[in-house]
Amino acid sequence: MKHPQSQSITNLPLSPDEERRHRMIKYSVAMGIRVLCIISILFVPGWWVIIPAVGAVFLPYFAVVIANVSTDPRKGDVQRPGNILPMTTPLPRPRSRATRKATTSDRVR
Repeated sequence: MKHPQSQSITNLPLSPDEERRHRMIKYSVAMGIRVLCIISILFVPGWWVIIPAVGAVFLPYFAVVIANVSTDPRKGDVQRPGNILPMTTPLPRPRSRATRKATTSDRVR
């Protein structure tokens, strides 16, 4: 069973390259719509031309805002392991009496 505090790979945010790719796709789609607005200005008759003109003028601003808004559901708080302690050198184990007697008797000889 998984420990509730353990970090999962799905909790990690997107890599910078992946996030940049998503933003570029969003921006490119919005700019494609702007190009369609500019082209439709030539073919829309009468006062209806205002709608694609407004889209062509204001869409660059909204494209930047939309591209920079993060919609990654994994973008929440990254869970960090909490029980990691710095590694210390082990203390020498105390010798038993039998080991001490054997080493002292070896020195006497």
